[in-house]
Parts: sequence; structure tokens; C-alpha cells
Amino acid sequence: MAVISRVGDDFPEEYKRLLTEAGVDLSALKTVEGAKTTNYVIEYLDGERRMVLKAKAPPIEPEDIPHELTARAVLLAPIAGEISPPLVAVLRRRAEYLCLDPQGLVRSFREDGTVVLKGWFDRFVLSLTDIMKASLREYERIMGTGRLRYGLRKLHNLGVGLVIITLGEEGSILSVRGELYAIPAYEVTRVAEPTGAGDVYIGAFLAEYVRNEDPVWCACVGSAAASFVVEEFGPTRFGSREEVMERAQEIYNLVVKV
Repeated sequence: MAVISRVGDDFPEEYKRLLTEAGVDLSALKTVEGAKTTNYVIEYLDGERRMVLKAKAPPIEPEDIPHELTARAVLLAPIAGEISPPLVAVLRRRAEYLCLDPQGLVRSFREDGTVVLKGWFDRFVLSLTDIMKASLREYERIMGTGRLRYGLRKLHNLGVGLVIITLGEEGSILSVRGELYAIPAYEVTRVAEPTGAGDVYIGAFLAEYVRNEDPVWCACVGSAAASFVVEEFGPTRFGSREEVMERAQEIYNLVVKV
């Protein structure tokens, strides 16, 4: 596993050490002198998340991609618009599967940094995408509608083979070339913090998918992995593979085709 990104010189060395010890290749992590690392202040008020952008790192450029890079899967996960169509085109040529989490592409920022969602639809980027994961609100901003079947059919026609729509505590919807599956959320005993659940979901999904696993099973693994991260604050609880697989099997038994 490797990370390609840009951070400022304020990015803690401790974070780099923790990632390296976890087996993450940081050779393509570029530190930009004089720049700040992208970061937000996040608050939850009455179940609603409020995000305020405090600093933004320079965007990732095509020249940041190592020439020798080849990968089974690449996850594009911008959080503040860091990626561009030329960058996506470069990564498309280096990966068997290109997965997009468009959260950072549907965000705009008020003068004080407060995040508001905006419309976004880039036919070129979407046509290069094999897998897309988005929350329902993000999906609505991308497709201009909350009608699932209409929007999903449009995405599939562009070439997006798999689409995942996350619904928080209500689980997720997986669309495989127009066939829809309701993937339940695992019922946890407590939710300490939901931040990062979607990121863990798609990461676990891809980890299984590159093993040539069935997409429905992969979505169950994603849902199970996400259930662990919400039980604690921050990235402190992920569950062992055995624990994740046990929960995934419980979820799989409850999947419904819709």
C-alpha cells in the first residue's frame, strides 16, 4: 500500500512514522516547504456534521506520480479538490481499477472556511472511473437528483461499473451494472465518532475486491470494517481481519436485492 499526496512542512513526523510502521509506502508523499497540510475542524451538532477548512495544501500534480507506479487499484480520495482531470488520466493508465470517492470535489468553502456542498459532474473523470463511492448527499450533488435508478443508470452508461451509496446508520446501496443490493450496517453497541467510516468502508472494499472477490461480499467487508472505526475516537480501532470477517458474514446474511 502506498500514498501519493502533498503535505505542508507542518505535517508531524510522528504521523509519518506511524504510517511507515503500519506498512504504508510514503516514498511518493511530497512535503512542500512553506505550505500547510490540509486540515479541518469538525463538529457534530444534533447529528449534523459541520466542517471548517483551516488550511489547504497545494494540489497533487501529474508529475507527483512515480514513473514506475503500477497498481491493481488506485483510490482517488480528495478532501479539498486536490485532484484534476489530467492527474486522473495519468492514474487511469497505471491502475487496473480506478476508484473515486468524490467527497472533496463536491465541497466549496465560504469565506470563513465553512464547507457547503456544490454541484459537480465531470463526464471525463467519471468515464475513467471503475468504482465510485459517495454518500447520498454527495450523490445528489453529482447527479442533480435523489432518484437512485435514474442516476445510477447514467453513471453505468458512462462506464462506472460499481457504484456504492453510503447511508450512514442505514447501511449502503451497491449497484453492480444496475443490479441493486441493500447492504446493512452492522449494529454497534455505541457510536463514538462517525468521521472516517466511509474512508474505511471503501478501503476495506478495495482490499477484498483486488482479491477477485464478489462485489456484494466486498461491500459487506467494507460495512463491517467501518463498524469498528465508529466505536472509538480517531483511527484507533479497526478490528482484526478475523473480527471484520465475522461481522461481514453476519451482514452478508442480511443482504437484500432490491
